[in-house]
Amino acid sequence: MFSFFVFLVIVGIVIIVHEFGHFIIAKLWKVRVDEFSIGFGPKIVKRKKHETEYSLSAIPLGGYVKLAGDNPEEFKGKPYEFLSKPCGARAQVIFFGPLLNYLLGFLCFCAIYLAFSTPMITAKVGGLVEGFPAQEADIQAGDTIISLDGKKVSYWDDIQAITQNKKAGSVVHMEVMRGGVSHRVTLRTKTQEVEDIFGQKRPIGLIGIKPAEEIKEIRYGFFQSVFLGARKTVYLTAMTYKALWFMVTGKLSLRDSLAGPLGFLYITSKYAKEGIVAILHLLAVLSINLSIFNLLPLPVLDGGHLALLALEKIRGRRLSPRIDMVVTRIGLSIIIALAIIATGIDLMRFIGKK
Repeated sequence: MFSFFVFLVIVGIVIIVHEFGHFIIAKLWKVRVDEFSIGFGPKIVKRKKHETEYSLSAIPLGGYVKLAGDNPEEFKGKPYEFLSKPCGARAQVIFFGPLLNYLLGFLCFCAIYLAFSTPMITAKVGGLVEGFPAQEADIQAGDTIISLDGKKVSYWDDIQAITQNKKAGSVVHMEVMRGGVSHRVTLRTKTQEVEDIFGQKRPIGLIGIKPAEEIKEIRYGFFQSVFLGARKTVYLTAMTYKALWFMVTGKLSLRDSLAGPLGFLYITSKYAKEGIVAILHLLAVLSINLSIFNLLPLPVLDGGHLALLALEKIRGRRLSPRIDMVVTRIGLSIIIALAIIATGIDLMRFIGKK
């Protein structure tokens, strides 16, 4: 029950932030907002304030902001209608939903670094791998690595970032601390193929050391937290686009990459047990992924609407209502098909775990 509650809270926050982005920019451009709905289907609660009806509906898997005159068939040419506004204004209204989702993810990552300590594995050597360069260079378990190629290292992540991007046979200059005395050694990396998070094999440089799994809790200041939050956001963005590209080119199967509501509920149940940091991390990932997905140039999605606005700007006029309706139906069919496929994959995963 707690996991389901966390699921609803996370989904609710992401939806509210997204729709608020559309809502607030529409208000700034003096577009009349007829409805602000969280969820779809039958309305559970609704309240009208000024010109807008705020509602909570039975199916909490989305939401929408209904703008006056956003449908060509209903457009009357009034100045407060969405289609009366210039392309730039309409683009801002559409874009701010995904933008606020993206900012929410970034802020969640910043909050994690700022408000909570981060466990980091130190640069202490715990063991050596047989037949690898570190053993031949007389590195010993208990040594603490203090620099690689002249760069100071404090944590295991620092070591991996330097060594794994090196080619086979690359020289590594290492400085280690042993018994209070500094020792300098030179060795060459050995290449080994590993599978990345997408299941793609790639070569990485290894020197053959294992961490001592000595953990140190780190607290970051404000500016460090902002920097690390931004770096995490950029990394997640790059990985998401990479995954989308692999899906399009067939390198990554839909079964391994798609998840629907059931899959997300299962993921939430695991994260909810780990505490607030894990929940915040999940919220950040979902919000950023939703932002990126929403900006794909598919009809019905925000990215599709932006693409049509760009086409309108180039042509100097809007699409005819008939073509607009056809494009919308095609886009809706694609989204429904993806939702059905994702749900089917979720069910297969769930049954497979039984």
